Amino acid sequence: MAQPAFVTPEAVDDPWQNAQRQFDAAADLLALEPGVRSFLREAQRQLIVNFPVKMDDGSIQMFEGYRVQHNLARGPAKGGIRYHPQVTLSEVKALAMWMTWKCAAAGIPFGGAKGGVVVDPKLLSRAELERLTRRYAAEISVLIGPERDIPAPDVNTTPQVMAWIMDTMSMAAGYSIPAAVTGKPLAVGGSQGRNEATGRGVAVVALRACSHLGRDPRESTVAVQGFGNAGSIAARLMEADGFAIHAVSDTGGAIWSEEPLSVERVVEHKQRTGSVAGFPGTRAVSNAELLQSPVDVLVPAALENQVTAANAGRIQASLILEAANGPVTPGADEILAQRGITVVPDIVANAGGVTVSYFEWVQDLQSFFWEEKEINDRLQHIMTASFETAWEASQRLNVPLRLGAYTVAVQRVAEATTARGIYP
Repeated sequence: MAQPAFVTPEAVDDPWQNAQRQFDAAADLLALEPGVRSFLREAQRQLIVNFPVKMDDGSIQMFEGYRVQHNLARGPAKGGIRYHPQVTLSEVKALAMWMTWKCAAAGIPFGGAKGGVVVDPKLLSRAELERLTRRYAAEISVLIGPERDIPAPDVNTTPQVMAWIMDTMSMAAGYSIPAAVTGKPLAVGGSQGRNEATGRGVAVVALRACSHLGRDPRESTVAVQGFGNAGSIAARLMEADGFAIHAVSDTGGAIWSEEPLSVERVVEHKQRTGSVAGFPGTRAVSNAELLQSPVDVLVPAALENQVTAANAGRIQASLILEAANGPVTPGADEILAQRGITVVPDIVANAGGVTVSYFEWVQDLQSFFWEEKEINDRLQHIMTASFETAWEASQRLNVPLRLGAYTVAVQRVAEATTARGIYP
């Protein structure tokens, strides 16, 4: 399908502009008071750090890192830390803003934050990765803490990385601070169910979306871009619910199968070979081909800016679940809406991770831990309520689901901001 003439060129390479554009649409619809709008449109705090790390060969290498807090009106800041060679301040600011709306849409008492280091962790030894993590944690310690800003895992960071950050902060304080980060190993205050939380949340909203759209999961085909933690778990749980997974990808390649894939076998193949590429009975496809696969449901679970105004007209899926942050750009949203394609936005679809991170934080603060079934039940309740509230708003306002979710989230943050006022 040709690109509609009304779609203006978008700054695909600038996630922050995309995030502000999404906020502006909600602010317009809400007729937000100009002062509140100006405040919510900007990041409240931005920290840039340049720090040295001693490498295994004795040399010193400099790295740049960021920690951004977008808004603190509803509670302490919350947001992951990513290690990636293409991390930028613009990206981290956008991710922090999206976290604000995600927490608000889920009704969780956190503001939004995000962090990142410009590094390819695959090029570091384990010892180098630990030294980098501890030094970065020390550099951003002026902002983070259990009552101020609680980091969590994100792209290329793990429970072990969170344990190093928690330990670094604890050593500086002289006592253990498990609530300083979430997504930790169970041995140091992690939560049951945290590893599967994001993927489980995606599976929950997949069922809710299908219910509202009048479709049977058992007759729905799926492509998953990004077969990492969130994508692989979402695929496994969706498969258990009856969805047929036909295409998956990771950094090593993408595969398509005419017959439904066995997610368990694909996971085993990736663990053995390092990638989904080459899985028996499949053919290799490009990332573009995977996004445009002839499936009913597309799950982008990799990075932002994957579905843009340039390729939105060729998307064949009629339902998109944003397991990643910002995979669909504002320009693409316009085209997809015109074509009748439903997009469950990231601030709803992938909120499972921050929801169980909230549970972990609460458990750490009270030193009382819950069973996994209780955590999964609470997660399903919050994810369902968040989706239903966003769906109701979109239907009432006659707008796409993303804008419906944004009006709910922005309104909640605006109310908190107004109630607190301006200090001094």
